[in-house]
Amino acid sequence: MPDLETVIGLETHVEMSTKSKVFCGCSTTFGSAPNTQVCPVCLGLPGALPVMNQEALDGAILLGLALSCTIAPRFKFDRKHYYYPDLPKNYQISQYDLPFAEHGTVTLASGKAIRVKRVHLEEDAGKLIHEGAGGQIGGGTAALADYNRSSMPLLEIVSEPDFRTPAEASEYLKAMQTLVRYLGVSDGNMEEGSLRCDANISVRRRGETTLGAKVEIKNMNSFRAVERALAFEAARQADALSQGEPLVQETRLFDDATGETRAMRGKEGAHDYRYFPEPDLLPFTVSPALLAALKARIPELPAARQARYMKEWGLPEYDAGVLTADRPVAEYFEAVVAAGAAAKTASNWVMTELLGALNARNQPLTDARIAPAQLAALIGLIGDGTISGKIAKTVFAAMLDSGKDAAVIVREQGLVQITDEGALAAAITEVLGRNAPSVADYKSGKQAAIGFLVGQVMKATGGKANPQMVNTLLRKALAA
Repeated sequence: MPDLETVIGLETHVEMSTKSKVFCGCSTTFGSAPNTQVCPVCLGLPGALPVMNQEALDGAILLGLALSCTIAPRFKFDRKHYYYPDLPKNYQISQYDLPFAEHGTVTLASGKAIRVKRVHLEEDAGKLIHEGAGGQIGGGTAALADYNRSSMPLLEIVSEPDFRTPAEASEYLKAMQTLVRYLGVSDGNMEEGSLRCDANISVRRRGETTLGAKVEIKNMNSFRAVERALAFEAARQADALSQGEPLVQETRLFDDATGETRAMRGKEGAHDYRYFPEPDLLPFTVSPALLAALKARIPELPAARQARYMKEWGLPEYDAGVLTADRPVAEYFEAVVAAGAAAKTASNWVMTELLGALNARNQPLTDARIAPAQLAALIGLIGDGTISGKIAKTVFAAMLDSGKDAAVIVREQGLVQITDEGALAAAITEVLGRNAPSVADYKSGKQAAIGFLVGQVMKATGGKANPQMVNTLLRKALAA
């Protein structure tokens, strides 16, 4: 409705890629058998005491710095109490009034700045597996608890309610995924639960400054699900307001099958969690030396890298955006250029051929058998006329399978481009003799016929003929 405004804030949860949990030495390996990566500490058994994981703390501060947050010189942990089967201690070690990072920013492609209210570090809960018909939302016959995830290091990034559309929220999440991957603090895989999101949404009359009744949406496991859930909830709340129905503060679950949200429970307030300082962990301080060392670890971030590609190499915005969305891809591309390939040509080969082939094979870039210098050498063979662009794709496929250099494959398979005018002239004479109707079409003014004739010459030479030379020689022969 044109007189209504949607207000959205996000709570993003990032599971960190440390080798051990945040307060104990248990493994964080994904996919292990249930309840095999647990100990007295992460199960909350009597007498067990937490010990801080330095790697997790460093990674948390690194993210705070990358988000341009103010890093607190002193911060503490707190106990957040609630009762749920996936929380073995019946409280979660989290941060309440003294988080380690506050007041950051994420800038969207439109230039809109989304304020980050705070970033805090906490331990994750376990995982409930709902068996039987209906699954998590509809009920089921049993709920099984797996505590492998319990006490995994979890970063919670809380935004201000600055989003006005579901699309903005989705873009922010994608930017957050890219950032945590660039920094190496998380793999950001939503399908494995490494990146999760709760959304707070309300609707109000345009011009109003107070927020409406806030609804929290859970159970969104993809960017598309986030957009669908927010769009449905905005429409539901707008319809309720138009009908004069009261909206209540509550937590709702998103049903991906129906595209709808459903009431789960009343929304808790901070007082419901009975926060108090974690007695087993003393407050922490961050030294200037540690901050300086972590700042030095921050790589060139995606937005800055994209701008550099456009300015330094003249790449289109789209190309630069695709290449910088993933740090390993950006580093691979830069290595191809450093090995001598022209930036735009390297961009085309990396984006289209390399990433396309790896996606088709469901392989990560780390499994590619073509080193950047090898791809640059292949591009060089096209540039010096040794092979045509069409043959290069055949060579590329062989390189991907074998890991051999392009020059070796060209030599072994006899793929050197034909540039001898005598050999090309003979092939052209043969093709013209076999395609008199096309010759007549061309001479009557149908320029499209030349494309067919070029194709026939390429076919007759097994794709080895230099296409530019074929085009030139064909036109000369037809003009004779």
